[in-house]
Amino acid sequence: MLAYSTYSEAGGVGKTTTAANLAVAHARAGLKPLVVPLDPQDGDLSRLFGVDDQRTEPVDNLVRHMIRRPKGEFDDLVRSVEGVDIVPEHNMLSDLTEYLQREKDQAEAMGEAFGMHAQLLRVLREAGVPETYDVLICDPPATEGPHLYNAIHATRSLAIPVEPSAKGRAAVEGLESLVAGLEDQLDVEVGVLAAIPIGFKNTRDQRTILDEIEYPVPEVIGERASLMEGCWMQQCSAFTYVREHRDRTRDYELETLAQFDRIARHLEQTVGLEAPNPPEPGELEYEVASA
Repeated sequence: MLAYSTYSEAGGVGKTTTAANLAVAHARAGLKPLVVPLDPQDGDLSRLFGVDDQRTEPVDNLVRHMIRRPKGEFDDLVRSVEGVDIVPEHNMLSDLTEYLQREKDQAEAMGEAFGMHAQLLRVLREAGVPETYDVLICDPPATEGPHLYNAIHATRSLAIPVEPSAKGRAAVEGLESLVAGLEDQLDVEVGVLAAIPIGFKNTRDQRTILDEIEYPVPEVIGERASLMEGCWMQQCSAFTYVREHRDRTRDYELETLAQFDRIARHLEQTVGLEAPNPPEPGELEYEVASA
């Protein structure tokens, strides 16, 4: 199984839209992806895909499973949108640190071990996720803490959206020390599968920053603020937005969709995962024209 977390310590770089569009790109190629978003903020992946309607309800959710208090089966948490299975975020994520610490204290009082940062991995394994799905994508918040640590412990790999700016350069420069710190803290090896520059305008400074990135860069995505904002407005992926909500075909947007497809193929190839039905060249144009 291909497993990775979309992560950047810099906010506002399109981390969540990248996770959503890559998940759909994997599904378009005939693979079965599961997305586990872990961001306690309202502007999250569950919101993007319109599956956050029970966020405030007293229902079973991922946090209850992580603290060994489930109300039902893991499979019952899953919602399906655009060929992608998603475990929706719940407001209990806001207090995940306190819930995990309380469970750890109770376990230790009983002489039991409880790894606060290994609970997502435990839940996924017990639910048979590695046997059921081809791809696992976690979308944690940018801030360090149990949300991020559980995501990385479960996936061991990162796909990093990068803003081609001085701010983005600083984030990339700090990534090596961050990864080393995470490896020491979690006692796992963490790999970077790809850096994905987003918002590229082909300035001299931006080209210099791209040249400094030491991680694989399968594609460089241009400025697509209108496209990404449209996704949030319509609560869908960029593929669905261009196909169903745009008034006319824009070649640069079709190229952006093709880039997400190619990034997904790059990530799959890093673990030797072969998609059974990858889109052929020109297929996107036919999809959009036929919509």
